[in-house]
Amino acid sequence: MIDLSPLAGTRFAVLGLARSGMATARALAKARIDFVAWDDDAARRAAAAAEGLPVADLATLDWSRHDALAMSPGIPHALPAPHPVAAAARAARRPLIGAIELLARVAAPARIAGITGTNGKSTTTALIGHVLGAAGIEREVGGNLGPPVLDFRRLDAEGVYVLELSSFQLELVRSLRCSVSVWLNLTPDHLDRHGDLAGYVAAKRHVFDNQAPGDTAVVCVDDPESAREATRLRAMGREVVTVGVRDREGATIAVDDGVLLDRRDGARVDLKPIRTLPGAHNWQNAAAAYATCRALGMPRDHVAAGLATYPGLAHRQERVATVDGVLYVNDSKATNADAAGKALAAYEPIYWIVG
Repeated sequence: MIDLSPLAGTRFAVLGLARSGMATARALAKARIDFVAWDDDAARRAAAAAEGLPVADLATLDWSRHDALAMSPGIPHALPAPHPVAAAARAARRPLIGAIELLARVAAPARIAGITGTNGKSTTTALIGHVLGAAGIEREVGGNLGPPVLDFRRLDAEGVYVLELSSFQLELVRSLRCSVSVWLNLTPDHLDRHGDLAGYVAAKRHVFDNQAPGDTAVVCVDDPESAREATRLRAMGREVVTVGVRDREGATIAVDDGVLLDRRDGARVDLKPIRTLPGAHNWQNAAAAYATCRALGMPRDHVAAGLATYPGLAHRQERVATVDGVLYVNDSKATNADAAGKALAAYEPIYWIVG
């Protein structure tokens, strides 16, 4: 569990007691930090109270006695309509934060690799974690997947927290500094929560907040919005490594027909034999993971070796064979090609083995 004792003297209200919220409440309690928690679900409130966690209705909270609202990211705080507690905290000028923010406040000296984008976050996050682990580097992997971040082990200066970051989570960060920030792609999503595409982009951009000299932004430039983001960051003087699969022209790391080329040193990695990473969308994930691990100081041969042994995530596509130009893919969640094959179908004919 992450030690939050450096935050002693701060008083929190915690809204939401599902997995992430319970981890937050337990970490605060273990650090003996003053807080009170609430969930609109009576069963969750009862479970928290049974653990001895302080539960009270936040609707009656005196905000002058509390410093921040730590809320679960799935709870709306603005659109489509703010939760009343979030609205009250904002009216009292109290910051709305999440578990990622609490981790960020105490993470040093460990480094953070933050991964966001509309698609591919989970695969890229898990892939980076695997490559680091295969090289013997201490890491904890989670965020929008896996264990709650406040259940992580404490890491030292050589360790890396590898975080999948949704737009909902990124809206609730202030102190997050990523040694490597990864932006995979962007297409319209969650517009009911963010209002419009500009609001969605603004939320995603928080992954680059607080980066300093020596930190790296990895940006995949295969869609127009992401290409504009790379240009914006470079205009700010940031260190940017671009990744291109469809738009390879000028990309720092380009993938041509499954072969990764790092234009900085001429390194090449053939991604096609990696059965757990089929298709151009996974080549983008792999190239972003390669760029991230290199930015974290890993030798290129170690990164390539780690990519080659990636076991894949559950319910992801796996290349089985190619026969007469037809790619056979195993996907335990698929019911037909339309259900799970759109990304791959653009590149070659496919046949699904559903099982």
